[in-house]
Amino acid sequence: MKSTQIGLQENLPQFILLVVVNAFVGGMVGMERSILPQIATIEFGLAAKTAALSFIVAFGVVKAFANLFTGTIATRWGRKKLLLLGWILGIPVPFLLMYAPSWNWIIAANLLLGAHQGFAWSATVVMKIDLVGERNRGLAMGLNEFAGYLAVAVAALASGWIAGNYGLRPYPFYLGIGLSIAGLLATLFFVKDTHAHVATEASESKIKRLDHIFLDTTWRHKNLGSVTITGLVNNLNDGMVWGLLPLMLAQRSFSLADTGLLAAIYPAVWGISQIFTGRLSDYVCKKDLLMWGMVLQGFALFGLAFSNEFAFFAIWLSVLGFGTALVYPTFLASIADNTHPLDRAHSLGIFRFWRDMGYAVGALLCGLLADYLGISFSIIIVGILTVLTGIGANYRMRCKTNHPVLWLWVKSKLPKGHRKKMTINFQ
Repeated sequence: MKSTQIGLQENLPQFILLVVVNAFVGGMVGMERSILPQIATIEFGLAAKTAALSFIVAFGVVKAFANLFTGTIATRWGRKKLLLLGWILGIPVPFLLMYAPSWNWIIAANLLLGAHQGFAWSATVVMKIDLVGERNRGLAMGLNEFAGYLAVAVAALASGWIAGNYGLRPYPFYLGIGLSIAGLLATLFFVKDTHAHVATEASESKIKRLDHIFLDTTWRHKNLGSVTITGLVNNLNDGMVWGLLPLMLAQRSFSLADTGLLAAIYPAVWGISQIFTGRLSDYVCKKDLLMWGMVLQGFALFGLAFSNEFAFFAIWLSVLGFGTALVYPTFLASIADNTHPLDRAHSLGIFRFWRDMGYAVGALLCGLLADYLGISFSIIIVGILTVLTGIGANYRMRCKTNHPVLWLWVKSKLPKGHRKKMTINFQ
């Protein structure tokens, strides 16, 4: 009987397939990212920011609860069935968005989209971690998030361009039909489950099992809890940018095409940068990456609040994207580093539950602040919260990652007489 091997090279074809599938997942949410706030105000006459951002609340809450159950489903049914369930739930979404006669139908579409994203994205995350093992975990998450968020950017750019030339509906949502069918077929016929990889790693793991997975991941475990809180605030500001940026640009008389381009810059930089930042998290203390990523995001939000010209929006959205790229693969790699393989899917699901609840919190909080105090003030408040969260996580967390490749590089640069004497402690 052939033994199951863990590693990136050993599982490269399946890994690449999952990267492509996650790009399809990202494209599904990207198709509405630059145009749905305009549909709310132009086609359905929703003047209040809180009402216009209600689709993000629906999306965030359902995605959060879908994530919460991914661990149980992945363990009992298998990772592949979890991914298939996600695609089945995603197929009706573009049709609902295309032909919705009322705003309630848009809300219903985003309920399904949230469930689709929760199940499908979580499945690709867990399966990649299962395949590559500990050594390349950050790289795996960087590539996963790179594919997903680059697809978000491309779909946002494409839908904004299509809307500017052919109208807000139905043409931009034809993208979703193609993506959902391609994702479903690729999963059904080519994706393989990774339960054997989990069993192999679990037999060798020396990480202690968690006493109470929900409480430990939420707060009690210093590393896991800090990552969870930071993830929630990160998605709080992402939900704010998703909902308020198109409205802010409309107030400043930007065209739909320019809005689509700016809405694409942020996830494009976020996605592309994760090839580098994901790998970096394999060698650099993760709490430092979390702090600097959140601080960069905070300063970028301050800049956005005072911007008026296209160039300044583009610069600050690029900074925001890079700051988010520093933290996003680091979140997932940190959770995997601090959990036993048999606890991993549950812990990742709980982390993603709280992280994606940030969408709902951000949309509600920022919608209310924007209605009463204005969009710029809302962005400033969230920027301050983002910086403080990053600093707090850095204070509470402890480094756990070993950095053998970095150490070997440093050692190779030392004079021969000092190589045996010098040690580096990254803990």
